[in-house]
Amino acid sequence: MALRVLAALVIAAMLMDPQLRRQETQPLADVAVIVADHSASQMMDERLARTRNATRQLRAKLSGLPNTEVRVHVLPADGGEDGTRLIKAFRQALADVPPERFAGAFLLTDGRAHDMPARAEQALPAGYAAPAHVLLTGRRDERDRWVRIVRAGRYGIIGQTLEFHFRVAQSPKARASERVRVRVRLDGKPWRELRVRPGTLYKLRLPVAHAGQNVVELNVEPMRGAPELTLRNNRVVHVFKGVRDRLRVLLISGKPHPGERVWRSLLKSDPMVDLVHFTILRPPRKQDGTPIRELALIAFPTYELFVEKLHRFDLIIFDRYVRRSILTLDYLQNVVDYVRDGGAVLMSSGPEFAEEDSLYYTPLAELLPFSPTGRIIEAPFRPRVTEKGLRHPLSAGLGQGKVDETPPWGRWYRVVETRPGGAEWLRDETGTAGASGVGKAGRGEQVLMRGPENAPLLVLRRFGKGRVAALLSDQVWLWARKHDGGGPHLELMRRLAHWLMKEPDLEEEQLSATMKGLDLLITRRTLGETAPALVVTTPEGKELRPAWRKVRPGVFNAALRRPAPGLYRLKSGALTRMFPVGAADVPEFRDVVATEDILKPLAEASGGAVRWISAGRGEGVSVPSVAKVAMHSSAAGNGWLGIVRKDAAKVLSVRHYPLFAGLLALAGILLLLGLAWRLESR
Repeated sequence: MALRVLAALVIAAMLMDPQLRRQETQPLADVAVIVADHSASQMMDERLARTRNATRQLRAKLSGLPNTEVRVHVLPADGGEDGTRLIKAFRQALADVPPERFAGAFLLTDGRAHDMPARAEQALPAGYAAPAHVLLTGRRDERDRWVRIVRAGRYGIIGQTLEFHFRVAQSPKARASERVRVRVRLDGKPWRELRVRPGTLYKLRLPVAHAGQNVVELNVEPMRGAPELTLRNNRVVHVFKGVRDRLRVLLISGKPHPGERVWRSLLKSDPMVDLVHFTILRPPRKQDGTPIRELALIAFPTYELFVEKLHRFDLIIFDRYVRRSILTLDYLQNVVDYVRDGGAVLMSSGPEFAEEDSLYYTPLAELLPFSPTGRIIEAPFRPRVTEKGLRHPLSAGLGQGKVDETPPWGRWYRVVETRPGGAEWLRDETGTAGASGVGKAGRGEQVLMRGPENAPLLVLRRFGKGRVAALLSDQVWLWARKHDGGGPHLELMRRLAHWLMKEPDLEEEQLSATMKGLDLLITRRTLGETAPALVVTTPEGKELRPAWRKVRPGVFNAALRRPAPGLYRLKSGALTRMFPVGAADVPEFRDVVATEDILKPLAEASGGAVRWISAGRGEGVSVPSVAKVAMHSSAAGNGWLGIVRKDAAKVLSVRHYPLFAGLLALAGILLLLGLAWRLESR
């Protein structure tokens, strides 16, 4: 029985195929990682020189340890918009280091890490168990003062104010009674000077004076005594855009015509436009057989519109309106004063403009740079953009590329003929004609489009602080109906309305700038053949004079290659503009004083330590000694820092020796079974 059991055990052992294994290995070097912070804040006070010096010394000391490989990862400098991404660089340095070979890390930095997680354990990837030491390249006695924007809007409503919150801070902290001076500038001009206490949050209400870019600049005075780390963060710039809350438009229509609906549809389709529309078909004292139910339910509010609330409108449109007793000459004179004070008027004229009841024979004639001849030109024509119109943002890009090019849009059939010069005659309220001195040619008008016989079709003019536009045909609706192929009526009328309301992007004289890659691209738009010389004032106060390059008629470009961050002042002729390169308030420069508070939790959680290594005010450093320690041993002491001995190895080959060879095992089994049979047969 025992022999049978023994044979069964041999069979089982043979089926399990036990083997002896012999492997050949090669020891692998432990990897020590050095992360060198070369971010923008490290450029101050010779920190970068200390970092490079410490990197050389530390690399030499680590290379002297047995079985140790040293890898250096550099965090390069950038604009600082995202701050110092030191933890990201640390994780990138570990990306190609196996966890079993990672022996430790040394972070050479000023301590400013803007991506440090709330939990220090999350800074190291899972499985990387080794000390991370922090070597601070700054000095303990650093001094700096900075101003920071806490909260500010990107858009402000014109005529209202924008809330702006800021705080001044400094290191070392100021005395409780100390106040510092802050100068506030708006669009490059002094606005206010404040005395603030460092560490206290302050709120300003900035006026939004105009549409487009508004620039607010805060400058805090430097600290007294020893110099600060940098004066760059003593100034901060914020750019916000002025927008209109609601565009209030008064549309006054006269004789009904198909174009009236085009104007109304355009203005009603814009959610930012509050439209007040009146159609005046008859004077109030007219007596005829019109049923009462077909008349207006309320009287036309002339006094409210043209006296009390006139200046609340951003634009007034007279659409084929003719003189009627409902709008007296005093009311129309109020419109002239409204434009002189900064308002806008658009006159869309039909045949009635050349007749006796034309608005030309009212005080509105003072706004016009032309006078009607009394003739209506009726002939098929395609509105043609003039040479000046090809340069003007209002009409450039509509489709016509050159003056002698046939416009790619449909035909119109009527235009009111005019001659240059203002009104020669005005009528007073009694209808008595009298000589007037307002009629003089050359009053700054701009003819952007012409019709048949070279007759002006679209004319613009500045009057006082306001603007005037005249469209001397009532047939823009033909484009809306796609007659003869239609045309860009929506774009033309939209641009026309927004130019009248002083949209910055439609100014004929513009100076603008934008970042194209790493370069600053400056653009000058003008109606002239050449652009006035460009003067660029850098943040350091140096003046540069880049040459203009003509892009197309009326548009010129100039470029600054890789400009340093800061506020640049641009000037070309009478136009000036300020443009901030880089983020106005970047985290990298908000607080540049070296600190151990941010990275100390990382060092403690990983078993590492924090050391200040700067020696004096130069590039000298005092780098601790380095040593290898066993796992779970202390990795820092007085004057030394340690890395862990991992003893990782690489397997070169593996050999297997079976304990039960096939034939020998079979022979043994047969022998045991034979013996068992022999003994049992007795």
